[in-house]
Amino acid sequence: MALTINPIVEKIELSGIRKISNLMSNYPDAINLTVGQPDFPTPELVKEAGLKAIREDKTGYTLNSGLPALRKAASEFFEKKYGFTYDPQTETVITAGASGGMNIVFRTILEEGDEIIVPAPIFAGYDPLITLTGAKIVYLDTTKTGFIPDPKELEALITPKTKAIVFSYPSNPTGVTLPHDTMDELVEVLARHDVFVVSDEIYSENTFEGKHKSFAEYPEIRNKLFLIHGLSKSHSMTGWRLGFLFGAAEWMQHTVKLHAHGTICANASAQYAGITALTECADTPAEMNKEYIVRRDYVYDRLVAMGFDTVKPNGAFYIFPSMKHLNMTADEFAHRLLPEAGVAVVPGTAFTHLGEGYVRISYAYAYDQLVIAMDRMEKWVNDWKANEAK
Repeated sequence: MALTINPIVEKIELSGIRKISNLMSNYPDAINLTVGQPDFPTPELVKEAGLKAIREDKTGYTLNSGLPALRKAASEFFEKKYGFTYDPQTETVITAGASGGMNIVFRTILEEGDEIIVPAPIFAGYDPLITLTGAKIVYLDTTKTGFIPDPKELEALITPKTKAIVFSYPSNPTGVTLPHDTMDELVEVLARHDVFVVSDEIYSENTFEGKHKSFAEYPEIRNKLFLIHGLSKSHSMTGWRLGFLFGAAEWMQHTVKLHAHGTICANASAQYAGITALTECADTPAEMNKEYIVRRDYVYDRLVAMGFDTVKPNGAFYIFPSMKHLNMTADEFAHRLLPEAGVAVVPGTAFTHLGEGYVRISYAYAYDQLVIAMDRMEKWVNDWKANEAK
């Protein structure tokens, strides 16, 4: 018998983000605006805590659910910041990044034949993980509502097969945050239906104006909510792979089984560093946000001046301009901009088919690099328009 692999895995493709980013090696002078990688260093206190753990040989397995001290610190951080509480013993699991949390949640709750509603455009990592469970993705188009899910449209998509609904705000790729009154209306819908709610709030600390509101602040849906979080973006710790998963104890006892069999535990030294991040570096995100706002405003103003229809983001460090006026596909735009202008951006189609006509630009890069990138893009766009006019 011929050797084969899982046909579902065969159909899954590499992330559209990485497809573009991986081309960078062919263009060493290009500016990379693709990956959501903060250019700030991990705080010194956090690095020292990680090194201290290594020097003290705290490098063995931890409990599957994570260090008790870190689970306690995570629970207390969110209670102090947002007013909701998760029991660190029974409702908190430390995962290998927020992606690790997503994976075990989807594998815990989804079965073949289930439907899961996903507002889109949305982060590229959800689709493959959902597809592997055999569940069907039902997209909620947000392109006509400023990338904010409409509560009535959401309810219209709910069927007896609907098992869960995913939210991710502040949004990757759009940078949009959810207005509090819209959240209230969404929760009214969610409370009426027996569906799980998966809320990825990894960018909550990167909210620029106003205060982030979590779905965990609504008691009427807490018993069916999974909250995904972590330190990758807030504390510039992407490579440390440290995430938090919160949920009701009756469901979390099952997620920890999948986490144990798939990962055993999150990186031990990273967990010790995470305690310091939450307890001694709580103000780090606010300091980074000051610079992100300057970068956002600069990139937004330049894009608008170039003629791009652009929603001004209020969080994360992404902007998602429409390039429909250029009469080309998002893939064509990205794959021409890189070799011809020396700027790498991500085609919107990396964030589901509803991203066609858009590109994602990450401004988590130094200001001087953003200036060069926008200058290059402007020249390329002007040249394109001039050629089209001939």
